[in-house]
Amino acid sequence: MSFLGVMMCTIREAKISDLNAITEIYNEVILTTTATFDTEPKTEDEQKAWFDSHGPRHPILVAESNEVIVGWASLSKWSDRGAYCDTAVITLHVKQEFRGKGIGRKLMGALISEGRRVGLHTIIARIAEGNDVSIHLAESFGFHHIGVMKEVGKKFGRILDVYLMQKIYPADE
Repeated sequence: MSFLGVMMCTIREAKISDLNAITEIYNEVILTTTATFDTEPKTEDEQKAWFDSHGPRHPILVAESNEVIVGWASLSKWSDRGAYCDTAVITLHVKQEFRGKGIGRKLMGALISEGRRVGLHTIIARIAEGNDVSIHLAESFGFHHIGVMKEVGKKFGRILDVYLMQKIYPADE
């Protein structure tokens, strides 16, 4: 169901029972896009470890429509080093047939609000070259370009750059 091309969905905290749907979406992204530099599908055990590495300060959210998980997003530790404790990296993926319907925008907005709520100072986005939709989405939420890592990934026979973008929460927000 949609209104003016925007799909109606609920954004909520992910539960362990959502992990199969999250993994299915992620594996689709791995096999068909450059939105991740993973090249092999993830196993249930790998995804369980990833899920368990998140918590209140590093949430995972899902977009659900008609009881189907159609997308997910997460904030993950940027680094295990203590000085980076207020920095997270954002990940966001939408199931192929649901892209372009506003789900990514809803997930991004909710995740940025969660980052503010848990006291993060900054969020980093890493976006592979050619992913103009993700760059535009990040820009629309106040992310700024901070650099380019040249030729750091190889996928589908192409050597790719990765654009680094950053959102810093203003002190008064």
